[in-house]
Amino acid sequence: MKMIDLEKREQIIMLYDEYKKLLTVKQQEYFEMYYFEDYSLSEIASFCNVSRNAIFDQLKKTISNLEHYESCLHNIAKKNKIRNLKECNIDVIIKILEE
Repeated sequence: MKMIDLEKREQIIMLYDEYKKLLTVKQQEYFEMYYFEDYSLSEIASFCNVSRNAIFDQLKKTISNLEHYESCLHNIAKKNKIRNLKECNIDVIIKILEE
């Protein structure tokens, strides 16, 4: 897979943490091996007895699914908004609630 920057990697992992239960067992397995255990595509393919291209395609599809889930459900965006509300004073929170 082409190299992705650290910020994008963190975003993908955050999406995974939020939506992993919506993925198949194989998608979870490949994702965790690649992103958490730092295995290469070839190593994962060898362990799982599939082609390197199959792993690449599954990871690409998994990331696409995770991004789709967030675009539909907005769970992370909502959590970030709530986190930001906690940092605001009460007047700002009341103003937001009144909108």
